[in-house]
Amino acid sequence: MKKIKICLLLMLATPIVLAARGPVKISQIKADPARFGTKTVQVKGTVVTSVGVLASGGYEIEDETGRIYVITNKGVPSQGAHVIVEGTVFTGATVFGQPVGVAIRESKHQIKP
Repeated sequence: MKKIKICLLLMLATPIVLAARGPVKISQIKADPARFGTKTVQVKGTVVTSVGVLASGGYEIEDETGRIYVITNKGVPSQGAHVIVEGTVFTGATVFGQPVGVAIRESKHQIKP
């Protein structure tokens, strides 16, 4: 019984630990997307483009190392907003019918002042 409790605690703590690592650089994700494919990542940057309808849409963020698209159904931040995005990395993303390669499927974001 004690082993089961420990296993459950570890399973519940894993996403928190991964997210607690802090933001990952966009260049790291783009250099090796498979490394991040099964993990929750955090990326910090500035929104350079955004498009949304109701609560769904996408936006592109930029840090000092590059740009990446974020797909969301949690609301789209406006251009110029400083955000911390949390989500999962995926490949084969298409934005407006154009292949963009690597993107993040957002689970949440925070707008920073």
